[in-house]
Amino acid sequence: MSRFHVEIPLRWADLDAFRHVNHARTVTLLEEARVELVFHRAKAQGGGEWSAGLLVASLQVDYKQQISYNGQAVRVSMWVHQVRAASFLIDYELRTGPKESDPIAVTAQTKMVPFDLSAGRPRRLTDPEREFLASWADTESDPRGAA
Repeated sequence: MSRFHVEIPLRWADLDAFRHVNHARTVTLLEEARVELVFHRAKAQGGGEWSAGLLVASLQVDYKQQISYNGQAVRVSMWVHQVRAASFLIDYELRTGPKESDPIAVTAQTKMVPFDLSAGRPRRLTDPEREFLASWADTESDPRGAA
Protein backbone atom coordinates (compact mmCIF):
# COMPACT_ATOMS: atom_id res chain seq x y z
CA MET A 1 0.00 0.00 0.00
CA SER A 2 1.32 3.40 -0.97
CA ARG A 3 -0.35 6.71 -0.44
CA PHE A 4 0.63 9.99 -2.00
CA HIS A 5 0.67 12.87 0.49
CA VAL A 6 0.70 16.57 -0.32
CA GLU A 7 0.22 19.72 1.72
CA ILE A 8 -1.96 22.41 0.19
CA PRO A 9 -1.93 25.86 1.82
CA LEU A 10 -5.30 27.30 2.76
CA ARG A 11 -6.08 30.81 1.60
CA TRP A 12 -8.31 33.38 3.25
CA ALA A 13 -10.41 33.30 0.05
CA ASP A 14 -11.21 29.61 0.72
CA LEU A 15 -13.54 30.62 3.56
CA ASP A 16 -17.26 31.24 3.38
CA ALA A 17 -19.45 33.48 5.52
CA PHE A 18 -19.39 30.86 8.29
CA ARG A 19 -15.55 31.04 8.48
CA HIS A 20 -14.85 27.55 7.27
CA VAL A 21 -13.72 26.21 3.91
CA ASN A 22 -16.76 25.96 1.65
CA HIS A 23 -17.68 23.08 -0.67
CA ALA A 24 -16.43 24.59 -3.94
CA ARG A 25 -13.08 25.43 -2.37
CA THR A 26 -12.82 21.96 -0.83
CA VAL A 27 -13.23 20.46 -4.28
CA THR A 28 -10.52 22.84 -5.53
CA LEU A 29 -8.16 21.67 -2.77
CA LEU A 30 -8.75 18.07 -3.88
CA GLU A 31 -8.08 19.10 -7.48
CA GLU A 32 -4.80 20.80 -6.53
CA ALA A 33 -3.69 17.64 -4.75
CA ARG A 34 -4.73 15.45 -7.70
CA VAL A 35 -2.74 17.66 -10.11
CA GLU A 36 0.36 17.01 -8.01
CA LEU A 37 -0.15 13.25 -8.34
CA VAL A 38 -1.42 12.66 -11.88
CA PHE A 39 0.37 15.47 -13.68
CA HIS A 40 3.56 16.36 -11.80
CA ARG A 41 4.48 13.08 -10.10
CA ALA A 42 3.37 10.93 -13.06
CA LYS A 43 5.48 12.96 -15.46
CA ALA A 44 8.51 12.89 -13.11
CA GLN A 45 8.25 9.09 -12.77
CA GLY A 46 7.65 8.43 -16.49
CA GLY A 47 4.09 7.37 -15.77
CA GLY A 48 2.33 9.03 -18.64
CA GLU A 49 1.38 12.43 -19.93
CA TRP A 50 -2.17 12.91 -18.72
CA SER A 51 -2.01 16.66 -19.35
CA ALA A 52 -2.98 15.64 -22.88
CA GLY A 53 -6.36 14.47 -21.58
CA LEU A 54 -7.72 13.21 -18.26
CA LEU A 55 -11.30 13.79 -17.14
CA VAL A 56 -13.13 13.56 -13.84
CA ALA A 57 -16.09 11.30 -14.67
CA SER A 58 -17.57 11.44 -11.17
CA LEU A 59 -16.90 12.98 -7.79
CA GLN A 60 -18.14 12.03 -4.34
CA VAL A 61 -17.34 14.16 -1.30
CA ASP A 62 -18.18 13.21 2.30
CA TYR A 63 -17.73 15.79 5.05
CA LYS A 64 -16.65 14.60 8.49
CA GLN A 65 -16.03 18.01 10.09
CA GLN A 66 -15.49 21.64 9.19
CA ILE A 67 -12.12 23.00 8.16
CA SER A 68 -11.43 26.27 9.94
CA TYR A 69 -8.79 28.69 8.72
CA ASN A 70 -5.82 29.26 11.02
CA GLY A 71 -3.22 30.12 8.38
CA GLN A 72 -2.35 26.42 8.02
CA ALA A 73 -1.95 24.01 5.17
CA VAL A 74 -4.12 20.92 4.89
CA ARG A 75 -2.80 17.43 4.25
CA VAL A 76 -4.33 15.43 1.41
CA SER A 77 -3.58 11.72 1.13
CA MET A 78 -4.51 9.88 -2.07
CA TRP A 79 -4.43 6.33 -3.31
CA VAL A 80 -5.63 4.49 -6.40
CA HIS A 81 -7.78 1.41 -6.87
CA GLN A 82 -10.15 -0.24 -9.34
CA VAL A 83 -7.85 0.36 -12.29
CA ARG A 84 -9.84 -0.70 -15.35
CA ALA A 85 -9.07 -0.62 -19.07
CA ALA A 86 -10.09 3.02 -19.42
CA SER A 87 -10.67 4.36 -15.90
CA PHE A 88 -9.42 4.34 -12.32
CA LEU A 89 -10.54 5.61 -8.92
CA ILE A 90 -8.64 7.99 -6.67
CA ASP A 91 -9.60 8.09 -3.00
CA TYR A 92 -8.76 11.07 -0.79
CA GLU A 93 -8.46 11.93 2.88
CA LEU A 94 -8.24 15.65 3.55
CA ARG A 95 -7.09 16.51 7.06
CA THR A 96 -7.77 19.75 8.93
CA GLY A 97 -4.04 20.51 9.14
CA PRO A 98 -0.68 19.38 7.76
CA LYS A 99 -0.03 16.49 10.19
CA GLU A 100 -1.00 12.85 9.82
CA SER A 101 -2.45 13.13 13.32
CA ASP A 102 -4.80 16.00 12.39
CA PRO A 103 -8.47 14.95 12.12
CA ILE A 104 -9.88 13.83 8.78
CA ALA A 105 -12.30 16.52 7.61
CA VAL A 106 -13.21 15.12 4.19
CA THR A 107 -13.11 11.82 2.37
CA ALA A 108 -13.67 11.84 -1.36
CA GLN A 109 -13.40 9.79 -4.51
CA THR A 110 -13.00 10.66 -8.18
CA LYS A 111 -13.42 8.34 -11.12
CA MET A 112 -10.81 9.36 -13.68
CA VAL A 113 -10.97 8.65 -17.41
CA PRO A 114 -8.06 9.10 -19.84
CA PHE A 115 -9.33 11.11 -22.80
CA ASP A 116 -8.08 11.56 -26.34
CA LEU A 117 -8.77 15.24 -26.95
CA SER A 118 -8.13 15.10 -30.70
CA ALA A 119 -10.49 12.13 -31.18
CA GLY A 120 -12.99 13.48 -28.65
CA ARG A 121 -13.40 10.20 -26.79
CA PRO A 122 -12.08 8.16 -23.87
CA ARG A 123 -8.98 6.04 -24.43
CA ARG A 124 -7.39 3.04 -22.77
CA LEU A 125 -4.67 3.36 -20.15
CA THR A 126 -1.14 2.78 -21.43
CA ASP A 127 1.27 0.33 -19.78
CA PRO A 128 3.39 3.15 -18.24
CA GLU A 129 0.20 4.72 -16.84
CA ARG A 130 -0.85 1.39 -15.32
CA GLU A 131 2.59 0.92 -13.75
CA PHE A 132 2.44 4.41 -12.27
CA LEU A 133 -1.04 3.82 -10.86
CA ALA A 134 0.05 0.48 -9.38
CA SER A 135 2.72 2.31 -7.37
CA TRP A 136 -0.07 4.25 -5.60
CA ALA A 137 -2.49 1.36 -5.20
CA ASP A 138 -4.23 0.59 -1.96
CA THR A 139 -6.51 -2.37 -2.36
CA GLU A 140 -7.26 -2.61 1.35
CA SER A 141 -8.69 0.85 2.03
CA ASP A 142 -11.71 2.73 0.79
CA PRO A 143 -12.93 5.74 2.81
CA ARG A 144 -16.56 4.73 2.31
CA GLY A 145 -15.99 1.16 3.46
CA ALA A 146 -16.45 -0.53 0.09
CA ALA A 147 -13.57 -2.65 -1.18
